[in-house]
Amino acid sequence: MLNKSFSPGEIEPALYAEWERNGAFAAAPDSNAQPYAIMIPPPNVTGTLHMGHALTMTLQDTLIRWRRMQGRDALWQPGTDHAGIATQMVVERALQQEGTTRQALGREAFEQRVWQWKAESGGTITTQLRRLGASLDWPRERFTMDEGLSRAVREVFVTLYRQGLIYRDRRLVNWDPAFRSAISDLEVDNREVQGSLWYIRYPVEGLEGRSITVATTRPETMLGDMAVAVHPDDSRYGDLVGRSVILPLTGRRIPIVADPHSDPEKGSGAVKITPAHDFNDFEVGRRHGLAMPSVLDEDARVTLAEISDDLRTEDGLADPAFVRGLEGLQRDEARKAIVAELDRLGWLEKIEPHRNQVPHAERSGAVVEPRLTTQWYCDAAALAGPAIAAVETGQVRFVPQQWENTFFAWMRGIQPWCISRQLWWGHRIPAWYGPDGHVFVAQDEDEAQAQALAHYGRTEALARDEDVLDTWFSSALWPFSTLGWPDETADLARYYPTDVLVTGFDIIFFWVARMMMMGLHFMKDVPFRTVFIHGLVRDERGQKMSKSKGNGIDPLEMIEQYGADAMRFTVCALTGLGRDVKLGQKRIEEHRSFVTKIWNAARFCEMNGVAPVAGFRPESVASPLGRWILDEAARAVADADAALESFRFDEYAASCYRFVWNCFCDWFLEFAKPVFTGDDAAQAAEIRAVTAHVLGLVLRLLQPVMPFVTDDLWAHFGFGPTGSLMTAAWPDAARPAGGADAAAEMDWLIRFISAIRTVRAEMNVPPSRLAPVLLRDARPETVARATRWAEAIGRMARVSDVAVLDGDMPQGAAQLVVDEATLVMPLAGVIDLTQERQRLEKERSKMEDEIAKVERKLSNADFIARAKPEIVEENRDRLAQWQGERDRLAAALARLA
Repeated sequence: MLNKSFSPGEIEPALYAEWERNGAFAAAPDSNAQPYAIMIPPPNVTGTLHMGHALTMTLQDTLIRWRRMQGRDALWQPGTDHAGIATQMVVERALQQEGTTRQALGREAFEQRVWQWKAESGGTITTQLRRLGASLDWPRERFTMDEGLSRAVREVFVTLYRQGLIYRDRRLVNWDPAFRSAISDLEVDNREVQGSLWYIRYPVEGLEGRSITVATTRPETMLGDMAVAVHPDDSRYGDLVGRSVILPLTGRRIPIVADPHSDPEKGSGAVKITPAHDFNDFEVGRRHGLAMPSVLDEDARVTLAEISDDLRTEDGLADPAFVRGLEGLQRDEARKAIVAELDRLGWLEKIEPHRNQVPHAERSGAVVEPRLTTQWYCDAAALAGPAIAAVETGQVRFVPQQWENTFFAWMRGIQPWCISRQLWWGHRIPAWYGPDGHVFVAQDEDEAQAQALAHYGRTEALARDEDVLDTWFSSALWPFSTLGWPDETADLARYYPTDVLVTGFDIIFFWVARMMMMGLHFMKDVPFRTVFIHGLVRDERGQKMSKSKGNGIDPLEMIEQYGADAMRFTVCALTGLGRDVKLGQKRIEEHRSFVTKIWNAARFCEMNGVAPVAGFRPESVASPLGRWILDEAARAVADADAALESFRFDEYAASCYRFVWNCFCDWFLEFAKPVFTGDDAAQAAEIRAVTAHVLGLVLRLLQPVMPFVTDDLWAHFGFGPTGSLMTAAWPDAARPAGGADAAAEMDWLIRFISAIRTVRAEMNVPPSRLAPVLLRDARPETVARATRWAEAIGRMARVSDVAVLDGDMPQGAAQLVVDEATLVMPLAGVIDLTQERQRLEKERSKMEDEIAKVERKLSNADFIARAKPEIVEENRDRLAQWQGERDRLAAALARLA
């Protein structure tokens, strides 16, 4: 006998271990089944499970389990990413606690230390994914630094280099001065900060008393100014274009150029151009052929190495001694000193408070510095063309489709991809340098030495490039490198391209697009046919979850408290197309009640002798009750199929919930109770067999999203030949013969009982007080139905008698219409009618007052402008709720008229 309650903390871990031990998640490459593959977005090896992971992994697992039950050869490829900068940071912090550094260890020893950390602590997130119930094919697990994947990385790099698609260039990058490395845009967090806007006067050469004022948020970089830009159409400065100004502090002459980058509406309309320390200025500098000296080094300290020969005293405008004194100062220190000196010399016009976006390195927290460095680049524009065409022609489709526009916008304006990082942990760039700086790109050092011998005609010492590749470079190869490429493996032929990629919109460019570029270039086909883009997980008010707000939810805590099934079902139920997931703990708690409902229903079935019947044939069922629930079950399966085919996870969850809670539990089992205990043995046997069949179907229907409770019940009841739901087939959506007629009768019965229940609730009729129901204008078949189901109506609607109304309408009766018939409930003597009318009028009046208050608030333009969007939305929701309640009360009063 089943326990009184389901205990997820005890059952779930043990059940998962059994699945994994039995190889239940394994793909079947030798089978004749049609393959279906999903590649996991490899989580960082440093990571722990957060709500974003819980969302995307649950959706992927739901799809995989569904397709597996449909008989597909389902491969869900697991793995983790080496996460260069994140992992290096974790290990460096550990070294700091030991009183040492990576520099003290040396590169080789440091790399060994990282591998040691990975072996001891790098599997945390994979353990947590198991707790979520993710049915990944674990023996296939890959790591982006595995030798096989490293070989693929080298092959791609060397090939692209030889094709001229990888090259070295000197360009601006996002520079993290704490890590002393270039970082990607995804690793940059733009934060709004309160700063200042400094207005500095630059004197115009040859026009005594004339100056041009520039407004800047970064006076510390003015040492590297190479021009002042004004808009070509700005009449204030038309006569100055082509002249020069003298740069205060350094005395350098720099030109005044006309460039559309300058906005006449911002600041003074004139901007200083520092090409080596600003992305926009870099482009201006290239357009006008300006020099690009760096004045901040890799630590974001002032360096004069590239401008030392340019310091001169000019009319008292420059003080070389002061400038040289800035050498080695941090940015903030240099800013203070420069502003103070400009003020002393009279060149500081004014300072205004100013809020602006300042980029910070996501990992280190340091302010990111645009820095001009020599890096390795990939010609992304050349690779982007086929990827764009693949979406345009439908080879790859985005769901929802509007994300195609985001993809096109990024791809059509793509810039060269900086692929080198100044780190020690990662795929080291396969390039070696000769004594004259000549570069040799090769698979290994022996090949590089052979190239050098051919180039120099003699053996020369070669130095390996110190940099590693951007983590996204190896991740871009994930769909085919995990399947054995560059070897032509059987897995590669069978599972590439994969079927669907499930991911968030924030990495469409960083990962999705790059996988498409690399897949099309090396595999000559797209890496996936469909990209499903889900939203972000937010709190129940729609706010972004964050530690500072204290509104985050730890999925592991929720799993421990409510079980993985409740957590997973909640995620599915809230994931609609094109919208974020608003998640609160209350929603998870509510769906734990659904798990409990399923468990209690199964327990009720067991207590009433329900058990699988060998050879049961649904088409042989004679009773309307049995045919009805079989018809509803088939409809639920069809709805679930349609929802999952279109990635409507919310509709899948809703269809399951409606059928299981409403149809099966609330109605069918209630109708079945008297049959189970009645004297008709044949009918009871049939309904027990139907109940067992439908219970088994419910468990299969829910298995993709609620694998634990369903599998436990499946095994307990002995469904299926193996006792495991993991090998069960997805239920059939074929509707039984006669199902439509049975559905019509049972739908009428449910509406009949529901209508009576509604009136009783509205009129506050106590459960202990039975009331008769009289039928007026009812067709003979309606009267026959009411007579046939009199016992169920009386028991479930608390009705003393159902009869045809002969004569006049009784006084004090409530009326309601079901189809053509009017149901008359005489309530005089059952309740105090006058008191009920007064109560309903009072409640309706209260609702009208509340509605008026909210309507006044929402019609107030000032409130709409000032209130947070979530507050406005809450008021709109409240208004709709109260309007519905008012209408319900009005309908109740009308029934008593």
